Amino acid sequence: MALRSDERPARPEVASVETKDRLGAGADKTVARAMSPLLAHLFGGSLPVRLAFWDGSAAGPLGGPGTLVLRAPRALARLVWSPDELGMARAFVTGDIDFDGNLFEMLLALEAKTKGRRRLGPRAVASGLWTALRLGVIGLPPSRPEEEVRLGGWLHSKQRDAVAIRHHYDVGNDFYRLVLGPSMTYSCARFDREGMSLEEAQRSKHDLICRKLGLAERPGARLLDVGCGWGSMAMHAAKNYAARVVGVTLSASQVELARERVRDAGLEANVEIRLQDYRDLRGESFDAISSIGMFEHVGTKRMDEYFNILFSLLAPTGRLLNHAISTPGGSRMHGRSFINRYVFPDGELVDLANVAGAMERAGFEVRDVESLREHYSETLHAWVANLESSWDQAVALVGEPRARVWRLYMGGSANGFDDGGIAVHQVLGALPAQGGASGMPRARTGWG
Repeated sequence: MALRSDERPARPEVASVETKDRLGAGADKTVARAMSPLLAHLFGGSLPVRLAFWDGSAAGPLGGPGTLVLRAPRALARLVWSPDELGMARAFVTGDIDFDGNLFEMLLALEAKTKGRRRLGPRAVASGLWTALRLGVIGLPPSRPEEEVRLGGWLHSKQRDAVAIRHHYDVGNDFYRLVLGPSMTYSCARFDREGMSLEEAQRSKHDLICRKLGLAERPGARLLDVGCGWGSMAMHAAKNYAARVVGVTLSASQVELARERVRDAGLEANVEIRLQDYRDLRGESFDAISSIGMFEHVGTKRMDEYFNILFSLLAPTGRLLNHAISTPGGSRMHGRSFINRYVFPDGELVDLANVAGAMERAGFEVRDVESLREHYSETLHAWVANLESSWDQAVALVGEPRARVWRLYMGGSANGFDDGGIAVHQVLGALPAQGGASGMPRARTGWG
């Protein structure tokens, strides 16, 4: 079933939205009219999108980016019991709230109207409670969706990190293959020329990293890929640069498929995939280290330890390429956020300056910093298109609630990269040899 980003995935039919709100006789009995005081508190004036309610009434602009559909009274009950981002997330994951229109534009319009507000103020909460009473939707708190996670144990302990990684990555290899495409690469691609496919852009990213790490000048170099995913970077380095690669990940599902892909490519002699925590790497030496889309799981608390361990594993003139999402000032996924409960539990974005500082404290010489912010937006748009074009298959693989989680998080993240709220940087560090020799090329033209 083909589906564009301005269409909603096929779901049960709902009452059609009238082109004119029912504000005539008996209008006081419509949900739209009952909701109007609460909507005024939420949005402070005009609505950014059309809102349609379970009784067929509606409010808001007809010519906007789309319609936010509240399919059942339970949607309001969720917001009353959790008057914040988490309540909205639970309603969307369960299908009580849906987006009918262009996902990216609707999220952007809603964000512009609610920016800076994690929780509703007292007046809005009171208005919501009164509205819920009028509509008769107050009762016991609705149950949390099964897809929501709350971790126990010490933050960023090995045991807790392993659970967090399994929650996100052990969703199912077939689902990730559907979303990511043949490249099976779950990080920002590099669209360095017009009209590139997602697969071409992912190869371009991997090749850039190999060249930054100096693998072209070191045939047979030993490479460590931290957070190796399904083995795409490891395979690219082995196939194109004769690197001998060790890839480590905490996801058993990733290890299983990565090893299968390595065998199918005939690269077993050059690529080893391990189910291993980077903190357990000891007594080995590598010429280069890549860490692509893994650092977000490390956290500020463990940042110095992370770079110290990687530094200890490098031979003189070795290089580290740290590819990670960042945000000015840093940002930890707080406990009641959608991202923390459903997508990246304990995830943390670190300020770029703090990343560079931690690398220098560990002993690295920071040699290059490059932003790929716009490239990540394009990557996310491609992933969303893959998901939407195979929506029925995705639902069959992981269930509709989890498919909805991925659609919402990727759509919202794309907007974050577009407006500059978040970015992604590649930071290249070198371990100079005695006397200061770094082995680095004189200019970036050395790696293209």
